[in-house]
Amino acid sequence: MFTRDVDLPDELLDLLRRPSTCYVATTMPDGSPQMTQTWVDTDGTHVLINTVQGYQKVRNIERDPRVALSVSDPGNPTRYFAVRGRVVNATTVGGAEHIEKLAQRYTGAPYPWYGGRDQVRVVLTIAADKIHTMG
Repeated sequence: MFTRDVDLPDELLDLLRRPSTCYVATTMPDGSPQMTQTWVDTDGTHVLINTVQGYQKVRNIERDPRVALSVSDPGNPTRYFAVRGRVVNATTVGGAEHIEKLAQRYTGAPYPWYGGRDQVRVVLTIAADKIHTMG
């Protein structure tokens, strides 16, 4: 199946660079959805999610890279973007540094390493196939 990357609109890029609420959905092995609230970022072309190696969403993406996510405006939660796409890269390189950057954005403090410093952080790069906006 051929898919074409869709450019992220400036309004979405703005939300991805702020402490915006994001939910990401993956598909479980039985086909049921799995959803997680997460911090979100962008490299200017893709959506970036930072997670932990071995987590359910990572296992799901290794099997099926298709994802859906919703990013809402922290100042107006009824304004949001819904993105359908696929993970085009997953890397541990720079993962710890990236979560520290996100922690500063979202909390104004260093990342508290909830699961311990031995966690291996993974940066997921998501290419958008379809984008819908509301509000």
